[in-house]
Amino acid sequence: MTKNLWTKKYRLFFSILIVLLLVVYYLILPKYAANIDAKMNDATGQPPYKVTEAAQNLHDSLIVADLHADFLLWNRDFLKEYDYGLVDLPRMQKGNLSLQAFTIVSKVPKGLNIHKNTADTDQITLLAFAQHWPFKSLFSLKERALFQAEKLHDFAGKAGDQFVIIKSKGDLADFVNLRNAGKKVSAGFLGIEGAQILEGDIANVKVMYDAGFRMMAATHFFDTELGGSAHGVSLGGLTDFGREVFKEMQERGMLIDIAHASPAMIDDILGFASTPIVSSHTGVRGTCDNQRNLSDDHIKGIAKSGGVVGIGFWETAVCETSAAAIVRAIKYVTGLVGVDHVALGSDFDGAIQTPFDSGGMALITQELLKEGFSESDIRKIMGENTIRVLAQVLPD
Repeated sequence: MTKNLWTKKYRLFFSILIVLLLVVYYLILPKYAANIDAKMNDATGQPPYKVTEAAQNLHDSLIVADLHADFLLWNRDFLKEYDYGLVDLPRMQKGNLSLQAFTIVSKVPKGLNIHKNTADTDQITLLAFAQHWPFKSLFSLKERALFQAEKLHDFAGKAGDQFVIIKSKGDLADFVNLRNAGKKVSAGFLGIEGAQILEGDIANVKVMYDAGFRMMAATHFFDTELGGSAHGVSLGGLTDFGREVFKEMQERGMLIDIAHASPAMIDDILGFASTPIVSSHTGVRGTCDNQRNLSDDHIKGIAKSGGVVGIGFWETAVCETSAAAIVRAIKYVTGLVGVDHVALGSDFDGAIQTPFDSGGMALITQELLKEGFSESDIRKIMGENTIRVLAQVLPD
């Protein structure tokens, strides 16, 4: 009798424990992840965003392109408008953000800083678990990238004719033709923030290409098999494996992104590459001098390659959280290398604070007008430069 009683108690205990674990997994952890999202992805200015009639009319006529957003890291429905975070399709449409690079994050070390990080720790594993990512993605950076790519394709399938994914020159031309015909379709393309997702295997370049990725950076906040991060330990240049990876990327029609690369790595890439190079999201040392941002020599090197510098929207990039600071950096680049080599690289949803969400892009147009940029120059800065580079690099 006593033995049966203890057996019932153990069964009850384990039943209660299982129920509690299920409650934590399905109810508490997703709320925890959403709270992190809301806290880390914030705009200082809230909608409605107001600009002059002249700025709005010009902005509405533009094709606006942005080279970097980490939306896919978070557990939000792209088709739904949120009152937190920085990007979703409804807000893109409100801000006429026409073409967005959706860049995936796979691993972020604890104690993150712009000076020195190792790959020994990771904050994404817990976030992935809390957001119910596939089990295999908890242990594989490659699988984390593939899962995020799959998310964007799923959203595109549900969006109908409102949103398309760009993978080729033909896709890009079709999108531009639709926009020029007055169709307010939005588009995106996939990028990778840090080649650690290759897991040291050159064959995974094709895997990523086949999954739809058309841009990749060698490093994020720590060194990889391709070379040194600007925020890593070695500050080393491009490795032989890195050269092999970038050679295949160029052959396939994938953009090489030097964001977060060490100065030595940037020098090596600029000396090696035969296609236009981009820095998808950055500041410039000429207006905001720190280890995260590009030197004049590197800006000139990107321009010489035919590429573009994507100006970021957050404080480390531009030393303030304002549209004026963003345009100040844009103006510096145009003064140094001309208007053809600067673009937008917001870093929306990259665990940063920006002056506005994706619905407020007209604030940049207004600030550019205020600073005396011509309509043709504004069209280039806000999107045409990015479209030109994509048209040169993407596969047929």
